Amino acid sequence: MSTLEERGSDNTPAVPEPIPNPGLPAHTWRPTDVDPAKEKRAERQVAAFFLVSAICSVLFVVSYFAFDVGDNWTTFGGLGASTLFLGLTLGIGLMSIGVGVIHWARKLMADHEIMEMRHPAASSVEDREATVEALNTGIEESGIGRRPLVRNSLLGAVGLIGIAPLVALRDLGPTPNEVAEDADYPGAGLYRTVWQQGMPIVRDAIGTKIKAEDLEVGDLVNAAPEILYPTEENGWEGALEGVEVQITKSKAALLLLRMDPAEIQAAPGRENWTVDGIIAYSKICTHVGCPISLNERTTHHLLCPCHQSTFDLADAGKVIFGPAARPLPQLPIEVDSEGYLVAVSDFDEPVGPSFWERNKG
Repeated sequence: MSTLEERGSDNTPAVPEPIPNPGLPAHTWRPTDVDPAKEKRAERQVAAFFLVSAICSVLFVVSYFAFDVGDNWTTFGGLGASTLFLGLTLGIGLMSIGVGVIHWARKLMADHEIMEMRHPAASSVEDREATVEALNTGIEESGIGRRPLVRNSLLGAVGLIGIAPLVALRDLGPTPNEVAEDADYPGAGLYRTVWQQGMPIVRDAIGTKIKAEDLEVGDLVNAAPEILYPTEENGWEGALEGVEVQITKSKAALLLLRMDPAEIQAAPGRENWTVDGIIAYSKICTHVGCPISLNERTTHHLLCPCHQSTFDLADAGKVIFGPAARPLPQLPIEVDSEGYLVAVSDFDEPVGPSFWERNKG
């Protein structure tokens, strides 16, 4: 057994080491340990790295708002300016903190060898107290208390670098209010759809108008607003295109079902929302937004294929089974002078999955 022993704070012998001590080479002092000028220079270098990180954090925020996504500069080979500057500022900011901490540890923190024997079980109270004492000693030896330049620059760099992910959270998407204010195309926003008074209801995929007399009891029709399809009346122009079609259709998709009028239990205030037993509901499940079309003809129950939410179309679209939390929104309909089905107005509530602000607006 080695004669080298662990010693306590009072330098008294403690427990002998269980294995021979292989010995350690003589300690070599660093330049910053013996030269105050070099120590001060190293301190300024560490603070400089932290300052660079802080500046990059500020530039990240500036770049986020200064460059729009899609801005391309030919001087960068077509690389998006937003992507370039956001990546550079965030990357350099994080790297500068890392380099500064490493430089601090290598040049300024205490530089002496320590070792600790493994314990087979939980440490004793004395050992835990010794650990706390060692931690406090480490804090003291790091110099963070007596080096305000390093400490304050580190706190500033770490504090500012945290702004970058907070600002980037903005890219998760617009708020419901911001979407509601988007009027680039009809039906924008979370609170409304493209449906409006007098808009013809057409068959989905083919775009033909629907006459009430053409539907028989039990018929279920997938429908959509006419604005999604070019027509002869508008000279085959004016229909929505591209992503506008996808967004509009995902919100305005409709189901028409004809049943015996005597079987319909209309919700209060909706007694005149149907036409001779033809009732219209949103096709979008109020659980997570899946399209619905599985209909039980005899019971008028509509089943969502994703999570089995079931709605009673004869009873105001109420949920009778599954995780959906609210009924399907109903669209008020009527017939025009030519007998075609048209919308009376938009839905009176947001369609699709619920969101925390859905009752506003």
